[in-house]
Amino acid sequence: MKIGFSTNSLGDVDLREALFVLCEQGYESLAITPDQHFLNPYHKTFVSEVRDWQEALVRTRMGCVVETGARYLLDSKRKHYPTLLADRSGERNRRIDFLCKAVDLAGELQADCVSLWSGASHSHDDEDLLWQKLIDGIGEVLDYATQREVVLGFEPEPGMFVDTVSRAEELLKRLNYPKYLGLTIDIGHLECLGERPLEATVRLVADRIVNVHIDDMRVCRHEHLPLGKGDINFNPVLSELVASGYQGGLHVELPRQSHMWHKTAKESYEFISNTLNGVSRSVSSVPQSPSE
Repeated sequence: MKIGFSTNSLGDVDLREALFVLCEQGYESLAITPDQHFLNPYHKTFVSEVRDWQEALVRTRMGCVVETGARYLLDSKRKHYPTLLADRSGERNRRIDFLCKAVDLAGELQADCVSLWSGASHSHDDEDLLWQKLIDGIGEVLDYATQREVVLGFEPEPGMFVDTVSRAEELLKRLNYPKYLGLTIDIGHLECLGERPLEATVRLVADRIVNVHIDDMRVCRHEHLPLGKGDINFNPVLSELVASGYQGGLHVELPRQSHMWHKTAKESYEFISNTLNGVSRSVSSVPQSPSE
């Protein structure tokens, strides 16, 4: 696994400078969230920014994923709006257009995947219609991504139409488990929504996980907490990821600690590294069955 950090957890700092600091701390991946003032695909400086980030990622030998959860990038008044479930087709198309731009960015940066979610429903549409909107929207983005060989990682998110791993699995099933669509799993979200035991939930979908967010959390509280400050026992969860052979990014996502990002990044790296080392020792100490 590649221990990573999220740009949405970096505050009041030049993000490329922060990238080099993260590299020095030992990080190997970056979860990049395009936003108003950072890799905004609608700004005239976007092309030159992409070139700069291509160079920076090569220099630091960092991998990356592209996240699409900017709060007010598409609508300055409504958080995370419009979504794939919006009432008007034009609004849904704006989200689709943005997601396709994220796919292009992922291709340019050689990202492991593009992470996306359903959005919340603010209408009185019945469940069948909401599923159809989501499938149509994801399907259009998936076609675009497949042509460019860019993997999508669908993330279940508390408060959204698809909020749990089981509902995300339902989406994959409805789409017939396409090759270029996997799952982004946020370990904190599993705890928040009570998807326990967490390691069993991870085990059920391990072969479809393409991106992981790591943060601590408490049941029924969608509040990203520093690692070790919530209720999660990370050992069995990370053990399950190791056992599954997951090789992607494990991205720290702590936006509420962005004002102290340097300290948060250092402590998070040490926490994850120590936990993974403990997991590795546990695995290596298990007696092996004699060969026949």
